Amino acid sequence: MLDRDLADLYHVETKRLNEAVKRNKERFPPDFMFQLSKDEFQDWRSQFVTSNDWMSQIATSNSLMSQTAVSNTIKMGMRKQPFVFTELGVSMLSSVLKSKEAIQMNINIMRAFVMMRQALSELSATNLRVEQLTRRVDDLSHYVDDILRYQNDINEATALQIDLIQDSLAELHAEKTERDEKDSRRRIGFRIETDP
Repeated sequence: MLDRDLADLYHVETKRLNEAVKRNKERFPPDFMFQLSKDEFQDWRSQFVTSNDWMSQIATSNSLMSQTAVSNTIKMGMRKQPFVFTELGVSMLSSVLKSKEAIQMNINIMRAFVMMRQALSELSATNLRVEQLTRRVDDLSHYVDDILRYQNDINEATALQIDLIQDSLAELHAEKTERDEKDSRRRIGFRIETDP
């Protein structure tokens, strides 16, 4: 966030905010706060002016504010390269400033950190539980696969045994049929021999 936006948020002047930052420079390393370069400032400024020109056209057409009020807004805070604060810098800034809003913001940030820590703790516990359940489902899946594979092996072995039994029964039936045919050729009982 830009220094002027944070100054509005904390209800202090941008100048006072920047003074507080300069007095506590050691509290604002580069990952907390940085200043826009000249090129970045020019790019930002051109975008800002363009968007405000557009807003002034809308405002003028709707008679919501006068042209002079918009042009004064455009000029405000445009002389110096603004400071930009990361979320860490915003948090630190709320502890450096002395306004009631800054103190309240600091309290809210601390509460938010506690709530985030609790949420992360609950999330990690949930993730652990999900991981355990995933492992159990994987184990059960492997177990079912093993059972089905074993059942298929049993079915294959049983099918082979049934085929062997059927082959043996077929051979026995064939042998019995042969014997019956031989036995049916032999006559049982008294035979009369005829002379040729």
